Amino acid sequence: MTTSFELFIAEARRHLMQEYLPWLRACLARLSEAEVWWRPNEKSNSAGNLILHLCGNITQWVIHGVGGAADARNRPAEFAARESSSKNELLQKLEATLAEVDAVLANLPIDKLAEPRVIQGFNVTVLGAIFHVVEHFSYHTGQIIYITKMRTGEDLKFWNV
Repeated sequence: MTTSFELFIAEARRHLMQEYLPWLRACLARLSEAEVWWRPNEKSNSAGNLILHLCGNITQWVIHGVGGAADARNRPAEFAARESSSKNELLQKLEATLAEVDAVLANLPIDKLAEPRVIQGFNVTVLGAIFHVVEHFSYHTGQIIYITKMRTGEDLKFWNV
């Protein structure tokens, strides 16, 4: 019998790998190299910055916070970057980082979900850290989708309701 915790992990992995990643691939495919780094103003982020930010966040929260790897995040650099990576480089970084996250989640003992962690200064449980990552990833994926729609004028057809 599948437990609620196993279902939770399976859903987290599905959202990250089978929904958000394909949507981000589709967005990057539609945007030009310049559009990936376009920002409407200096207080807003480009799709490229958001991809770097997502990689930094999921590395810090899951690979480090849940999986125990060293934390070497440079959060300000994620937002300061300007045309520092090509679309292909961004996608490769995102795919590699998500593959690491997926491996951590796939191998996570269910009895660890209630364990406390301090991640980015926040006191959370492992379950809370995973929940944060999925909702945070969703939020910024939506921003990248919006940027893509704004720049291309296309209906991306991710939902056929």
